[in-house]
Amino acid sequence: MNKSYQAFENLQQHRARLQGSVQLGSGIQLAAWRNDFDCVTQRSDHHTLSLYVEAGFDTWHKTQAGWQDGGGPDRFCLMPENSESTWDIRSEFSFVHLYCTDEHLRHLAEQIWDKSPAAISLDEMIFSEDPRITQLYRHFLLSCDWQQNANHLTLSSASTLLMTHLLQHYSQLLWKLPAVRGGLAPTVLRNVMAYIEENLAASLTLGELAYQAALSEFHFARMFKQSTKLAPHQYVMQRRMAKAELLLRHSKLPLTEIALQCGFNSSSHFSHRFKSLHGMMPSALRRAEVT
Repeated sequence: MNKSYQAFENLQQHRARLQGSVQLGSGIQLAAWRNDFDCVTQRSDHHTLSLYVEAGFDTWHKTQAGWQDGGGPDRFCLMPENSESTWDIRSEFSFVHLYCTDEHLRHLAEQIWDKSPAAISLDEMIFSEDPRITQLYRHFLLSCDWQQNANHLTLSSASTLLMTHLLQHYSQLLWKLPAVRGGLAPTVLRNVMAYIEENLAASLTLGELAYQAALSEFHFARMFKQSTKLAPHQYVMQRRMAKAELLLRHSKLPLTEIALQCGFNSSSHFSHRFKSLHGMMPSALRRAEVT
């Protein structure tokens, strides 16, 4: 489902330069930007969570008391729906946005807590710091190529964790996360694993896997890890690499075809991931099998 986000469209009408963008299965969008010497006013019908990646020290926010700065790497801003903010950007910096709707948050809250909040109100946060937000952005969202299908499970998982964190710490709900005890039932786990094996070439997301188990993303991720000792994205990548190694050793398929069958858009990205795991390029493993 493709959704047009007003903050995204508005930045494209200014000096901001889009570095990368991806919409995940539920319509949640990530966008990486660079901007300089610009003045932007944002008012949107959705939520925007922004993290400064590089620089940002000379980014100014308009307040009732006048212009205030405070940006810099790993500072974040949370702009709730229908809030208005004006920015004066006086030097170049880079930042990444996550766009989601109130419907996304409400659905997530219903899945996690099994009850529907009467309303969700997010706090506006400007030039703030939160180690958890920084970790999720930098370790998961900024460390992989967004255009690679093989990374979409990681992206969707991290986005869900970010939104869960917002509900817990930057909304009026302040609900504690429910305890999750025990893993998946053996039959459910076998079905999910079979689905993964059949769809290693596809762009899997956390929502798809949770659907196979008839669970919320929150409960599925935790119960799957309890059963396998691996997060869903770690397990799927492990299975992709295992299939790749099998094809390299026992088939004559070209590397590009093996990459596609294992969920990678390009042989170069596949080779990089394979080498990081095995310490050698796929072509080197194939040559070693022949000699």
